[in-house]
Amino acid sequence: MKDFDQLIQENFGALTKTELDIVHSYFRPEKLERNDFFTTSDRICDKMSLITSGMMRMYAYSEGKDITHWICTESLLFTDVMGFFFDQPNRWNVQALTDVELMSITKADYRMLCAEFPKWNEIEKRFIFRCFGMMEDRVFTHLSMSAEERYELYFEYNKELFNQVPLQYIASVLGMSPETFSRIRKRHGVNS
Repeated sequence: MKDFDQLIQENFGALTKTELDIVHSYFRPEKLERNDFFTTSDRICDKMSLITSGMMRMYAYSEGKDITHWICTESLLFTDVMGFFFDQPNRWNVQALTDVELMSITKADYRMLCAEFPKWNEIEKRFIFRCFGMMEDRVFTHLSMSAEERYELYFEYNKELFNQVPLQYIASVLGMSPETFSRIRKRHGVNS
């Protein structure tokens, strides 16, 4: 588990001790047990969290299928963007894959942090740009890479997940059926 201040520095750049103290004062520790929900698709997400340990899964149901959008791991700041920023119903269910420790900020505290600490607006911009960048990368890989290339790239950056997360979730993140995922995995010398 990494220290909250260290994670903030890694995600958003150098802040002074005073600035870190201000940011830290608005975030509260939260624990979820495996399979607990952070939020569900029938609600409006009212918090943003930084994972200090554990993993979360963002998923939705579409045409009777469980579609995993993202696996959130330690050191990531996350929320349901449409719910948190635009008060729209969540698109995603966010559920703990493991026991999870978070540092969370409510929407109300987030607004107060922005008012007290104007530099947070720059940090917020970086967070949103990072979200756009991840989505851009995801769209690019789905449009320009074969299933095997997507598998290889994801494996290169997320090896540890292949032993910690049900493989059908990874297949879903990569936009492929479990059968296609299994065939590619076997070609890479790993039994499913």
